[in-house]
Amino acid sequence: MKNNILLRLSFVLMLVTLYLVFLYVPTEKEMGIVQRIFYLMVPMGWLSLLAFLVVFIGSILYLKRRESKWDILAHSSAEVGIVFTTLALITGSIWAKPIWGVWWTWEPRLTATLVLWFIYLAYFMVRSFATEESRGARFAAVVGIIGFIDIPIVALATTLWRGTHPGPVIFQGGVAPPMLLTLLVSIAAFTTLYFVLVIQRISMKNDEIEIKRLGELLS
Repeated sequence: MKNNILLRLSFVLMLVTLYLVFLYVPTEKEMGIVQRIFYLMVPMGWLSLLAFLVVFIGSILYLKRRESKWDILAHSSAEVGIVFTTLALITGSIWAKPIWGVWWTWEPRLTATLVLWFIYLAYFMVRSFATEESRGARFAAVVGIIGFIDIPIVALATTLWRGTHPGPVIFQGGVAPPMLLTLLVSIAAFTTLYFVLVIQRISMKNDEIEIKRLGELLS
């Protein structure tokens, strides 16, 4: 029931976001139409961090309590998170080409985000290489906890180091009201979508566990 409500809310917010991005918000004078990808790139970057925060919390709770529900939460969030991190890197490259003249540059925030993507990848690799499912869950939890170190680096990269990546203009009043509204609605839409996807993945994993249990009973 709750997931249905979130799904409908996400659908409505996505429609509003598309309207705001392509019809409502004015075109930025210096960057032109390519700036519109900003309203997709920022929410995806935000969700890559939020997802790993959930992985971090779920991993701690799993190691502390050894309850599978926390591992399922962390694993589900990691699956959704690596998708959003990949999309953040792709949209960032699409934005960078016309603005910076290159698809990629080893700028601090971009580099830290790429490192985050590799941490996500390592999270899944240790699970797949482990001989026992419980051992893989423990190893992945350790990666999920240690890997969280990269999150504040990504978040504060433009503040700590000089780079070509734009600074925190949102918090400095450098965004016009229509642009800020569009960005906030987009963040809300993608955040709602994140929760819908995570809840769906948790439900699917629980079903898989139940099917496996029934299969063992029948055998």
